[in-house]
Amino acid sequence: MVEMDVVVVGAGLAGLSAARKLVAAGKSVRVLEARDRVAGRNLGGFLSNGVPVERGGQWIGPTQTTVLELVAELGLETFASYESGDSLTILDGERIRYSDEYFGIPAEHLLEVGRLWARVEELAATVPPEAPWQAPDAHNLDRQTFDSWLTENTTDTVALRFFRFVVPAVFSAESSEMSLLHFLTYLKSSGNSLQTLLSLGGGAQERRVVGGTHQISERLASELGDSVQLGAVVRTISQNNEGVAVSYEDADASSIGVVTARQVIVAIPPTLAGRIRYLPALPASRDGLTQQIPAGAVIKFQVGYPTPFWREDGLSGFVASLDDAFNPVMDNSPPDASCGVLVGFLEGAHARTAAELSVTERRQIIVDTLVKYFGPQAAEPFDVVEQDWTAEEFTRGCYGGRLGAGVWTQYGKALAAPVGRIHWAGAEVAHVWNGYMEGAILSGRQAADEVLAAL
Repeated sequence: MVEMDVVVVGAGLAGLSAARKLVAAGKSVRVLEARDRVAGRNLGGFLSNGVPVERGGQWIGPTQTTVLELVAELGLETFASYESGDSLTILDGERIRYSDEYFGIPAEHLLEVGRLWARVEELAATVPPEAPWQAPDAHNLDRQTFDSWLTENTTDTVALRFFRFVVPAVFSAESSEMSLLHFLTYLKSSGNSLQTLLSLGGGAQERRVVGGTHQISERLASELGDSVQLGAVVRTISQNNEGVAVSYEDADASSIGVVTARQVIVAIPPTLAGRIRYLPALPASRDGLTQQIPAGAVIKFQVGYPTPFWREDGLSGFVASLDDAFNPVMDNSPPDASCGVLVGFLEGAHARTAAELSVTERRQIIVDTLVKYFGPQAAEPFDVVEQDWTAEEFTRGCYGGRLGAGVWTQYGKALAAPVGRIHWAGAEVAHVWNGYMEGAILSGRQAADEVLAAL
């Protein structure tokens, strides 16, 4: 039995940010993390030549000032994502090369894409991301999926295919799997610009951390020292008038422990938070929410080549395919270009289908598709590193949770609202840069403020 002021469940960016702020305020904290590592949905790895790659979240945008400041404070450095040269769009078997900001959309369809684009941003401007259910037309926006809105608003098949590419690229889910209100809320939380969400330079994919973003969490955890306990799988959270008791077991369920405290912050994805037993039971609204906020499905691939050969052809490495499962693809080479790395994704329905294949079969799909994009030089990578986030026991999917039709207006209030002594944090809870590292950090700090006020 251990007694603390606060227990934090989860040692990702949200949980560690909360713990850091609480410790700075003089409170005793215990962070319980189920994995044998910190960093949650950030995960480092290496190619066989020793070059570091990021198997999880990796990009930081220019308006994500909190994470940029934290990176600098912790002694880490960033570098610009590579984007020099032309990009590619694949449409009906045609390889379209372009250098503007219009994604290679043929002129006869571009006006309709632009009209829908502008209308989406216009609708998003009406949504308060801290309380989407209070949007002027919230119930109408929430009753329909984003896909049903698309089909009601256009008959242009290329425009439909383009936005059906955009949604998995951003959410790792299909446009038919989320409400229009959820899409708009996410967009508004990131500055209300689709261009920002989709771009490298000036956008959410502008910069990378030298050595990997997982180091942010590792350095935060190092500061916290023995306050962080790994291999502690939280099973039950009990609360009463005196405080909370958080019971956990180790990874192989061979031993159990209990930490008591005055408050607890649950800083894990909602779908995982819903698997903990709460005594007394959570309100029906919170329980209903966690039953309806599944994680996306994504398998991320890092493909290594001796050189970034596509640059020699004047290509940036960016590919958006309206035909193929494996996309988007980007240049993910190290800053010194000591080798070439292409990063790409199987997302949403494509990820769920591919998860049933063998590693060899998935690798063949990836390599064959890259040959289609970049030519025969892509046929012989020296390494293919994959990370299937749907198979991670303590993640169960990425990039984050999504809300289907009707969920925001029926259950949205429960997403961030404390339940007695229980507080919530995580990228899904943030109303600024929801779903991103920036949002995770801000949500952790907000939860810490709630706890400090309660204490």
